[in-house]
Amino acid sequence: MTIAPSTNLFYNRAASSMQSLTAQADRLNQQITVQSNILSPSDNSVAWSRLQGLSLADANDTAYSGNVSVAKSVLQQADSALGQIGDQLQQMSTLVTQAANGTLPASARATMATQLSDLLTSILATANATDMRGGPLFGGSTGTTAVTQNADGSLSFTTGNAAVIPIGDNQSVQPSNNASTFLKTGASDLGQAITAMMAALNAGTDVPAAAKDTLQQISDQVTTTQASIGARAARVDIVAGQISSATVDRSQARTDVDGFDYATSIAELQKTMTVLSATQASFTKLSSMSLFDYLK
Repeated sequence: MTIAPSTNLFYNRAASSMQSLTAQADRLNQQITVQSNILSPSDNSVAWSRLQGLSLADANDTAYSGNVSVAKSVLQQADSALGQIGDQLQQMSTLVTQAANGTLPASARATMATQLSDLLTSILATANATDMRGGPLFGGSTGTTAVTQNADGSLSFTTGNAAVIPIGDNQSVQPSNNASTFLKTGASDLGQAITAMMAALNAGTDVPAAAKDTLQQISDQVTTTQASIGARAARVDIVAGQISSATVDRSQARTDVDGFDYATSIAELQKTMTVLSATQASFTKLSSMSLFDYLK
């Protein structure tokens, strides 16, 4: 009987088997890493195209989610700032009402004039706040100061609005308003009205009715603007919910198209590695045998 333990056929078969098992293990590793059964268009061109579309949509929504977070923050900041301005305007109205008391001494009226000036300074500081992006909260996108008080007490406003924020396909939100939309009326502005009130208080005369009307109109405009900001914030919340829902739907669609199962792939990899290890051990043992091993 002829014994040939180390023929070319033996080596070729063993090498082919181990190469096949190694390639299978490598593919399983890749599939587990990317969590997909489809690694290239050649695996399934239709499914590959569908998965690429889902991945692109995921990437877009990730970017939009970041923009939604920014929009929420800026809108919240604008709402808070308008709330503070509204409270300060209410304090101004209270002072004006108290000033109508004809029995007030000149010193008290002068104190009220100073309080009005301080409140105006505070309102302008709030209106000139910067948003989280570093631009004017209530100004244009050029980065200039939103509102400036002139020497005569009147106000000057920058043009335009803060940059809009894209929050979805063909969807964007204006996170704030130009300060002129709530601190200015058709013929006057808050600076002119307060300057006129202060002059009247210091002179001991009645506060001008036109200045009172301007103050009331501006208070109403601040309330209206704040309501508009709130409506935009509600819309952003809806878009955020839609993005979250779409992400869940795409995850299910990806599972339906791909069919990848993590637990199954891990089990298959472990089985493949076990078979490969056994094949390597068997090859090593058999290839090391000599004629004397067979004669024993």
